[in-house]
Amino acid sequence: MTAVASTPGRSSPMYGEGRQALLAAAVRVVAAQGLRHLTYRGVAREANVTHGLVAHHFGSRDALLEAALQYSVENSVTSISTRPGTGDLDAIFAGLIGMVVVNPDEQAFQYELILESRRSPELRPHVESLYGTYRQALREELAHGGIDCDEAMAQLFIAAADGLIFQQITLDRPELNEAALAHLRRFLRTLVE
Repeated sequence: MTAVASTPGRSSPMYGEGRQALLAAAVRVVAAQGLRHLTYRGVAREANVTHGLVAHHFGSRDALLEAALQYSVENSVTSISTRPGTGDLDAIFAGLIGMVVVNPDEQAFQYELILESRRSPELRPHVESLYGTYRQALREELAHGGIDCDEAMAQLFIAAADGLIFQQITLDRPELNEAALAHLRRFLRTLVE
């Protein structure tokens, strides 16, 4: 398929970069316009390619949505720790707000999916998978730091981080949210003392 020059200022993806470019474009479309605007044509326009290329890579809107969610989660789950695998409590959530400041679309995409799942129950498994991935990654990181974290405790910490991320993408208060995360890390330290 050939690229079309329809998005000013955005170049077409290079050969071999198509799938990743399409996933990033899907995230941007949903973040800017909502999940109901996730179409082959919308993603193609955003990625500066033909809509046939989107269909070729994903085959269905559901497959595109699932792949975009996986792409988004893989990009943002790394924000759980700036030193993954070490259990360093100072590193837990340390890069979270900075990640949101640099790329708010990843999180906005996820919130759009979460909210749409209230109206479209078929999306609920995607949301459960999203939060399950975050809880598991946090539990593993805390275990490296000597903290036995059950599912409910992980839910509490993810919910706190989730609220701060939501406030960051809507209110843009990085200094306040960083300070709140510092309190959360201090609380985590009390669990190993």
